[in-house]
Formats: sequence, structure tokens, C-alpha cells
Amino acid sequence: MKGSRIFGATVIAASAILTGCASNNTQPYNSGYSSGYGYNSNASMGYGTIESIQVVQASGNTSGAGAIVGGLVGALAGNQVGSGGGRTAATVAGGVAGAAIGNRVESNRNANGGQVYQINVRMDNGEYRTVTQDSVYDLNVGNRVRIVDGRVYRY
Repeated sequence: MKGSRIFGATVIAASAILTGCASNNTQPYNSGYSSGYGYNSNASMGYGTIESIQVVQASGNTSGAGAIVGGLVGALAGNQVGSGGGRTAATVAGGVAGAAIGNRVESNRNANGGQVYQINVRMDNGEYRTVTQDSVYDLNVGNRVRIVDGRVYRY
């Protein structure tokens, strides 16, 4: 009975710790020179000319689900080892290792997210902005464009 309480408390504590480390923010900080995949508050509106368009590989983002599932599986596997204090240590170690492996698996799975386009725009006020988006439609270098809500449109 006491062992199952310790195991339950350990799993809950490990889950809470790992959930606190998880981030579902897929938009990196934007300094005005580059944007995340999606909304860009620094580039919400403006007019300019396309300087260059580059194709880049989308980065593998994680939601934290892989870490949580991996942590739970690792904790369950670790709980099967040893007895007493050794079992508790194995449960915690298994949870941490499982979370790291689960997060890496999710990241690798999402790494093949496809290609995105970095569009470098010289704004009419002299600034340079880089907007990352999933397609370029009919955009070409030299086109006059406007940036609305972090996306580049021809006008």
C-alpha cells in the first residue's frame, strides 16, 4: 500500500515538473528582422519591396505531449525495478529519461514539417523585415508588397 502511494506521488510530481517544462509556444521572439511561423506583431502592417526569397526547412516544434507520454512510460518501467528506495529512484530516473526520449521522438517526427519561405522585404521607411510563411503564391523578387498580420501580399 505504501509503495503504491509513493509511486503515485512520484508519477504526479514527475508529470507536474515535466509539464512545467513543456511549451506550446511555436512562435519565437521577433526582433523585427525575422518572424515566427505565423503572426508577427512587429510586421503587422507596412509596404515595401521584396529583396529576396529563400526556401528553408521548417523546424521541428514540440507540444510537450511526447515528453509527458515518455515520462509516464519511463516511470512505469522504472517502477518495475528494485524495491523500497531503489524502486523510487528507478521510477524517477525512468520518468526523466522517458520524458527526454519522448520529447526527442516528437521533435524528430515534426522535423519533416516541410519547407517554408523567408521573404526579405525592404520597407518604404528603410527598415528590413523577414517574414516566414508557408507559401509565396505569385510573389517574386522586386514585387511591391504589403505586410498584413505577419504575411506578405502583392499589391
